[in-house]
Amino acid sequence: MKLISWNVNGIRAVLKKGFLEFLGKQDPDILCIQEIKGRPEQVDLVVPGYEPFWNPAERPGYSGTLILTKQKPLQVTFGIGQAEHDQEGRVITAEYAKAFLVNVYTPNSGDELKRLGYRQIWDQAFLAYLQKISQKKPVIVCGDLNVAHEEIDLARPKENRGSAGFTDEERTGIRNLLAAGFIDTFREFHKEGGQYSWWTYRAGARERNVGWRIDYFCISKELRPLLQDAFIHPEIMGSDHCPVGVEIKNL
Repeated sequence: MKLISWNVNGIRAVLKKGFLEFLGKQDPDILCIQEIKGRPEQVDLVVPGYEPFWNPAERPGYSGTLILTKQKPLQVTFGIGQAEHDQEGRVITAEYAKAFLVNVYTPNSGDELKRLGYRQIWDQAFLAYLQKISQKKPVIVCGDLNVAHEEIDLARPKENRGSAGFTDEERTGIRNLLAAGFIDTFREFHKEGGQYSWWTYRAGARERNVGWRIDYFCISKELRPLLQDAFIHPEIMGSDHCPVGVEIKNL
């Protein structure tokens, strides 16, 4: 199975930038989308062969997640079960026979780190949610985690130390995720630097590959024998993020 995750920075915008061609060419079994910035009634998105599950934010034109899946889930839930965290449409969980698939758009700490305090609370609550559902079956969590884990995960670590996405607090959040038994799938296959999933629109950063790897697939250790590959597609345009994905045996 091919699973892909992509922060599209607006589903309506990316539909005008070759999204359907990307979907047809890549032909993933499941596509997890973040930052949809819209509701289903606002978007003309009908993709034969895929069943959509939307979780838009209450605030118009903001945040939100979407799963397109060929394989019908056993059930789908929205949010993490805590009202204070579930108004921005940041989580969709699809249950399959062998695993839960969790599509997440992690809150950004924002300009001047105004949401860093909330981000720390979120990280703790989200990890607790993952640990809770993992008691039933293993978990695949994917999406924009809005953090570069190590210095290798961004082009200019020294200049960005303490910036949103590379604070000690945010890095502690992803370290706690990995310490809880999750595997960063990309690093299972790729140990080198220079591979990123997000670039600022400023100063030609993408053309110069001055980027950050902040989009992930992380899996429970029990699923490692099923993992066949992990990849990033920097050549696919349409957003300030690019798609990331994994090949994994049937869920």
